[in-house]
Amino acid sequence: MAYDITTYAGLSQAIQSFTEVDEPTFVDNIPNFVQDTERLVNNTVQLPAFRRNVTGTVTPNFPYLTIPSDFLSTFSVAVTGDPNLASPNYSYLLNKDVNYIREAFPFPAVTGIPQYYSIFDANTFILGPTPDQVYTIELHYFAYPQSIVVTGQTWLSINYPNVLLYGALAEAYIFLKGEADVLQMYQAKFDQAMALLKQLGDGKDREDNYRTPQVRQQVQ
Repeated sequence: MAYDITTYAGLSQAIQSFTEVDEPTFVDNIPNFVQDTERLVNNTVQLPAFRRNVTGTVTPNFPYLTIPSDFLSTFSVAVTGDPNLASPNYSYLLNKDVNYIREAFPFPAVTGIPQYYSIFDANTFILGPTPDQVYTIELHYFAYPQSIVVTGQTWLSINYPNVLLYGALAEAYIFLKGEADVLQMYQAKFDQAMALLKQLGDGKDREDNYRTPQVRQQVQ
């Protein structure tokens, strides 16, 4: 029987069919198998589909800026609304270590337009120098996408369904303590699917054919 593995319902049925296990405890753990695979993908490949863009304002005389709850890593931070300039503008902040900002701006009361930022803790950026007035900040960042378990279908499941299928099957076989050769097969299939995904996210999405020649296969 064919299953539509681009949806969570079809993916769950396919996992049960491949493993030939439909025992309730196993079925209850299928969301964990899928989400473990999603987390691995999200932390391995940087895809445009995983990017988010938000704007906010800084508080005068306060050097900290709250990080979004779904934040994974920074793409860029920029001051986009400098009230001293008449037209819209972008001034990108440089990423520095917290110690650098502490040493360069040891007195938080010394203020100005922010030039540097650092991840201070899990929830906060620190800016240097401390903002002297209200500025608009644009944060472009990588985020954890919503899970297929929650939404029923995702960009990853539509475009690279085998990544989720074979990753979840590998997790399932570890849970079942299944045969080593079957686990190795699923792991190999997952690695193959991940290689194609990384080729997109870390390769094709980072170049174009105007500046980079198309890939050529040597002819014998």
